[in-house]
Amino acid sequence: MKRHSGPFMTIIFACASMMAAFAFTPQALAQSRPIRLVALGDSLTAGYNLPAEAAFPAVLEKALRAKGHNVEIVNAGVSGDTSTGGLDRLDWSVPDGTDGVIVELGANDMLRGLDPAIPRKAIGEIVTGLKARGIPVMLAGMYATRNLGPDYVQKFDSLYPDIAKQHGLVLYPFFLDGIAGDRNLNLPDGLHPTAKGVEVIVERILPSVETFLATLPKR
Repeated sequence: MKRHSGPFMTIIFACASMMAAFAFTPQALAQSRPIRLVALGDSLTAGYNLPAEAAFPAVLEKALRAKGHNVEIVNAGVSGDTSTGGLDRLDWSVPDGTDGVIVELGANDMLRGLDPAIPRKAIGEIVTGLKARGIPVMLAGMYATRNLGPDYVQKFDSLYPDIAKQHGLVLYPFFLDGIAGDRNLNLPDGLHPTAKGVEVIVERILPSVETFLATLPKR
């Protein structure tokens, strides 16, 4: 067998050495791990009656990656969940090693006409619990339907900005902004987005999520 020598082999060994050195530096290892986000929510997060790839977390992850963000987003949405339900499953829905959580809860509390004090307390405890674990939170808000009356609307709508202000959170005020009431962007029930509706949600929330990513601790 012919043995290679000279400049050719020198270049090969030099390239191999550089690649090996880069592969095992702490910086390279850190950059290789994606930012791990959890989307904690109800059916709006879960992707009610949609394929998994059309649900909010999957579409958001795709949009963020297209903009150069190395992220993975776990879908921790449970259809029918109230804010209290989200609180009850918080510890197992958000595993250790999570870099950030997007909380989207409260719509079912509102649709059931529950006292706004209930989601205020539960969402506040979710945020407090995550912060105690060192996990940053972004809050996606909801608006009450206006037929519930001005008193209810004021108490419900205000809970999200109040919690965000108290804890210094990035807030996206209304998760359904741009699609609420649009028959073309919602399923026949008028409550859940179509795949196109999810794309509109992601397009509108994307700048806020990028702002949230910029606040995460450097790894």
